[in-house]
Amino acid sequence: MVKTATFEALLEDARPDGDGGFIFVLEGKIYNITDKDEVRKIAEQHGYIIIY
Repeated sequence: MVKTATFEALLEDARPDGDGGFIFVLEGKIYNITDKDEVRKIAEQHGYIIIY
Protein backbone atom coordinates (compact mmCIF):
# COMPACT_ATOMS: atom_id res chain seq x y z
CA MET A 1 0.00 0.00 0.00
CA VAL A 2 1.38 3.38 -1.00
CA LYS A 3 0.63 6.23 1.40
CA THR A 4 0.90 9.79 0.15
CA ALA A 5 0.16 13.13 1.77
CA THR A 6 0.77 16.73 0.98
CA PHE A 7 3.05 18.58 3.35
CA GLU A 8 0.33 21.19 3.85
CA ALA A 9 -2.24 18.56 4.83
CA LEU A 10 0.14 17.09 7.37
CA LEU A 11 0.83 20.52 8.84
CA GLU A 12 -2.90 20.96 9.46
CA ASP A 13 -2.63 18.18 12.05
CA ALA A 14 0.11 19.99 14.01
CA ARG A 15 -1.62 21.92 16.79
CA PRO A 16 0.04 24.37 19.20
CA ASP A 17 0.70 22.77 22.59
CA GLY A 18 0.70 26.03 24.55
CA ASP A 19 4.40 25.76 25.41
CA GLY A 20 5.85 26.93 22.11
CA GLY A 21 5.78 23.49 20.46
CA PHE A 22 3.19 21.42 18.66
CA ILE A 23 1.22 18.22 19.12
CA PHE A 24 1.10 16.14 15.95
CA VAL A 25 -1.05 13.03 15.58
CA LEU A 26 -0.48 10.53 12.78
CA GLU A 27 -2.13 7.12 12.55
CA GLY A 28 -3.18 7.32 16.19
CA LYS A 29 0.30 8.09 17.50
CA ILE A 30 0.87 11.37 19.32
CA TYR A 31 4.11 13.30 18.85
CA ASN A 32 5.31 16.38 20.71
CA ILE A 33 7.42 18.39 18.29
CA THR A 34 9.21 21.71 18.54
CA ASP A 35 9.39 22.51 14.82
CA LYS A 36 6.78 21.86 12.14
CA ASP A 37 9.52 20.54 9.84
CA GLU A 38 9.60 17.42 12.06
CA VAL A 39 6.23 16.48 10.55
CA ARG A 40 7.93 15.40 7.32
CA LYS A 41 10.37 13.11 9.12
CA ILE A 42 7.63 11.49 11.18
CA ALA A 43 5.43 10.91 8.13
CA GLU A 44 8.33 9.32 6.26
CA GLN A 45 8.93 7.00 9.23
CA HIS A 46 5.31 5.90 8.83
CA GLY A 47 5.99 5.09 5.18
CA TYR A 48 4.42 8.17 3.60
CA ILE A 49 5.61 9.75 0.39
CA ILE A 50 5.38 13.51 0.88
CA ILE A 51 4.06 15.63 -1.97
CA TYR A 52 5.15 19.27 -1.99
